[in-house]
Amino acid sequence: MAGYSIKTDTLEKNFGAVKALKGVSFDFQEGLIHGLIGSDGAGKTTTLRLLAGLLRPADGSLTYVRDGRPSSFAEFRPGLAYMPQQASLYPDLSVAEHLEFFRDLYRLDAATFKKRSAELLEITRLGKFRERRAGQLSGGMYKKLGLMCALLQSPSALLLDEPTNGVDPISRREFWELLYAQSGSGMLIIVSTAYMDEAERCARVNLLDSGRLLAAGEPRALLRERGAASFEEIFIKGGAV
Repeated sequence: MAGYSIKTDTLEKNFGAVKALKGVSFDFQEGLIHGLIGSDGAGKTTTLRLLAGLLRPADGSLTYVRDGRPSSFAEFRPGLAYMPQQASLYPDLSVAEHLEFFRDLYRLDAATFKKRSAELLEITRLGKFRERRAGQLSGGMYKKLGLMCALLQSPSALLLDEPTNGVDPISRREFWELLYAQSGSGMLIIVSTAYMDEAERCARVNLLDSGRLLAAGEPRALLRERGAASFEEIFIKGGAV
C-alpha cells in the first residue's frame, strides 16, 4: 500500500456570507487515524469535501503526498475513498448486489473482487446477510456496508464523515475495531465525529469549532497540555457552544 498523507495551509471556505473554514492548517500523516472533532457547523464535512476534491477552497492550499513526494490530485485520487454522512446506498439492493455494483464502478477483475469481497464480508460479519436488502439492515450493519463499499478498492486514504452517527454503542465499537484493522495496514484514515469519547480512539485529533481549529495533537498529550479532564472542557475553554 502506497503511503498517503495530506497537508493543508490556512485553508478557507465560504458559502456566501458564511465562513465555514477560517484559515485552518492540518497535517494528516500516513498510517494513522486522524479525528476531526466538533459539533454540527464546526466545519468537519466541509473539510472532508475539500480533501476529497468535491469543493474548492476560497483561500489557502492543499498538498497531497504519495510515498513522501508531493502529488497532483489526479495522481492521488485513485487511492482515495470517501464515505459521506448522508445515506448513499440503494435500499432495494442487497449486500451482495452493492458489492457487485462497486466492483463494476472500480473496474476490479474477478480474482481481486472475489478475494477482497470475501475478506470484507468476514471482517464485517455480514457474510450471512449477503442477500438482505440495505433498506432492511440495522443502523450499524448499514454503516458497515457503506464502509465495505469504500474499502473494496483497497484505498490508501479513507475519509469518513460521521460514520457512527446514530449507531448503537456496540456497533460503534465494532466499527472502530474495523478502522483499527485497516489503519494497521498503513492506511491514512480521517474520521469526523461529534462524539467526544471517540476523540480518544484516534491517534491524532483536530478540534474544530465554527470553522476554527481550537487544538490538534495526540489525544492524551493534548489533554495534559491543556490541563483538561475531557475534550468537552477544551471546547468550553475555547469558547465553543
